[in-house]
Amino acid sequence: MRIISLFILFPLLGAFAASFFAFGEENKTKIRASNIIAGFVTGGVLVLSLLMIGRHGIYNLGGWSPLLGITLVFDGFASSVLAVTSFVVFMCTVFSFRYIASYNSAGKFYTLLLLMVAGINGVLLTGDIFNLFIFLEIASVSSYALVAFGTSKHELEASFKYLVQSSVGAAFILLGIAFVYSYTSNLNMAHIASVVRQEGFSAEIYLALAFFTAGFSIKAALIPFHAWLPDAHPAAPAPVSAMLSGVLIKTVGIYALVRLGYSMLGMTQGALPQLLIYSGVFSMIFGALLALGQWDFKRLLAFHSISQMGYIALGFGLATPLGITAGLFHLMNHSVFKSLLFLNAGAVYFRTGIRDLRRMKGIAKLMPVSGSTSMIASLSISGIPPFNGFWSKLLIIIACVQAGHPVLAFWAVLGSIITLSSFMKVQKNGFLGETEEKKVKEAPLSMTTPMIALAFLCVFMGLMLLPGPREILFDSAAAVLLESGEYIEMVLGK
Repeated sequence: MRIISLFILFPLLGAFAASFFAFGEENKTKIRASNIIAGFVTGGVLVLSLLMIGRHGIYNLGGWSPLLGITLVFDGFASSVLAVTSFVVFMCTVFSFRYIASYNSAGKFYTLLLLMVAGINGVLLTGDIFNLFIFLEIASVSSYALVAFGTSKHELEASFKYLVQSSVGAAFILLGIAFVYSYTSNLNMAHIASVVRQEGFSAEIYLALAFFTAGFSIKAALIPFHAWLPDAHPAAPAPVSAMLSGVLIKTVGIYALVRLGYSMLGMTQGALPQLLIYSGVFSMIFGALLALGQWDFKRLLAFHSISQMGYIALGFGLATPLGITAGLFHLMNHSVFKSLLFLNAGAVYFRTGIRDLRRMKGIAKLMPVSGSTSMIASLSISGIPPFNGFWSKLLIIIACVQAGHPVLAFWAVLGSIITLSSFMKVQKNGFLGETEEKKVKEAPLSMTTPMIALAFLCVFMGLMLLPGPREILFDSAAAVLLESGEYIEMVLGK
């Protein structure tokens, strides 16, 4: 299982290589070299993640035992999330080839981007809570710089707000780690899970859980910890916005919280699931309501990121096999359709310099690929069949009813109706209708290709619920989350 380390090593080496082209006068050779490095690294990580689907194992760095060294863990939960995030990262990288050339800083951009990818993959794979914090900060610090990449006034302001609030979340997480260590005298997640199973919960563990919940909720932008996100996402370059929404807030937010709360602490009942449910419902409804009043396309999408994170939190909060499956499936689906929507916004802005929906009217006739793929993504996020968003939202609703919470199912349906209303506005005012503009043309092939690939997944990802793929992608993830003993046995062999 040494291959597990390559998910972190490849992006780190790629960032180092791209940094050689980050300084000095920009030219076509440097841009092309940076593109090749980024494409090769993210493409290689994608291939590895697809080859590893369904496999399980650990890798002890340096040959040290899990209790003494650093362990990387590859299980059903990490495998599923890594596969979809790697695909989204590769699509965003390809989209960046032309998009980022206008910034005249391709080397710097890809250095930061690949560092963020290394941090994200580290969060997904680490079996050590302090190294989870380290990887989380690598991803976060890189994202602060990427949000401010254009260095305009509003971009710097958004990045500073993001940095301050995210740093507060990081402090909470570090305090939680300190309390866990004070009780268990170890940082290995499997060993901590073993101690908690034997000794039970203590005051230190409950304090740690409170700090983890607050810290990771800030990272995930769940209401009421969401204030940084509506400014950060619109300010960032479009491919970065797609990665922030489609990848980052899920991995350093919901994924990390669920991994620590369920796999490590075994808290599948009680405070944590309830907190996930209530914060999920509030985020789901109020995020969608706040999006209704937005006319800036990317700001509207940012508020919908908050809303869709609510659906994911609700699914995981139910803490049932079907709820975990639904939450994980919606996490994967949201990575695809929300990344596609941000790339659509980026393609339109690349050709027109416009983000105001009222000024975009009729753009679909001039940019048919961008218009068609945005329609598919809009229907998907709104939960319209047969697109992927429908199937995961349907599973969440069924899981709520099955768990004896029909009121939660009602809120999930209402959130989807509000979302549909919002994206009807997007299509009516932004993409459809007549336009007097004649000079706009479709985005370059390097931009339209990733959009078409993501739209293809929006149509066909529902097939992942068939018995074979479901067992590999979802059932194994639910098992490792709902039964901490399985995680302990994988890592410690006991």
